[in-house]
Amino acid sequence: MTTTTVKETIVEATKAIHKEADDAENKKPKIDKFGRSYGTGRRKNSIARVWVRKKKGKTAQITINKLDGKKYLKRAILYVLINQPFVVTKNEENFDVICTVKGGGLTGQAGAIRHGITRALDIFDPTLHTDLKRAGFLTRDSRVVERKKPGRKKARKGKTYRKR
Repeated sequence: MTTTTVKETIVEATKAIHKEADDAENKKPKIDKFGRSYGTGRRKNSIARVWVRKKKGKTAQITINKLDGKKYLKRAILYVLINQPFVVTKNEENFDVICTVKGGGLTGQAGAIRHGITRALDIFDPTLHTDLKRAGFLTRDSRVVERKKPGRKKARKGKTYRKR
């Protein structure tokens, strides 16, 4: 690569970043009559439907399937996982979250909730888009369990080969 092409590449990348920021500023928030924004999150076999709204009480609440978020998720690390979008955007105590989640286990459900919260926040306040995108929260994690194949014990585990 020559020096001019490297410079041109850097200039193009910078223009793309600024264009993305301008697009985020020009987007209008989508908020329903109850003051909520909606986002769907997916991870493994879990699907989460998430509504985000400005907090009503003194503290922000996270409700999952009509239960308190900490009671539903049981493990503290999963609660930290679903709070990551708020930490990145510096909105830890500013939003209430109501979500219904089904399918998969607790880890997959927590990942789906985080993805849904991220999408809902992006719709609620488009200026947060670049922070959420840089953190990688807007990208859906497409990894799923590999299916079991015929003639094998599991997805990849086969019978042990013996020569004699």
